[in-house]
Amino acid sequence: MQISNFMQTEHRRCDETFSKAEQAASNGNFTEAFTFFEDFMVDTLKHFDKEEEILFPAFEEATGSSEGPTQMMRHEHNQVRNLLEQLAEAIKNEDKERFFSVADTLMVLLQQHNMKEEQMLYAMCDRALGTNAEEIVEKMRIL
Repeated sequence: MQISNFMQTEHRRCDETFSKAEQAASNGNFTEAFTFFEDFMVDTLKHFDKEEEILFPAFEEATGSSEGPTQMMRHEHNQVRNLLEQLAEAIKNEDKERFFSVADTLMVLLQQHNMKEEQMLYAMCDRALGTNAEEIVEKMRIL
């Protein structure tokens, strides 16, 4: 399996779960919204861990560079983590207006972030790590 396929599948799964959280919040069901949001947050942070602990270091070792795309992705991961904290607080306070304000910011950031990963970084990983792709995907699968 290609790295890009594996990681893109995770992006889609996270997007679907967040959409369910948004729908529940829109309906004013913050208990359900929190359940879906928590699943989304756990899956998103686990996805970041896979990238930061396995994929990015392997890519950096193969290319000899820790600058560039992986550094930018780590920075964006930190921005997302901050927004996740804000969303959790908005749900806890059942603040629909704040939830959707932060959710809009998060979605724009994640769409741009995922596009960069899917159209650039993952393809670069597939090329740079081609012979080790299966092993890397397996490590990420079990993390």
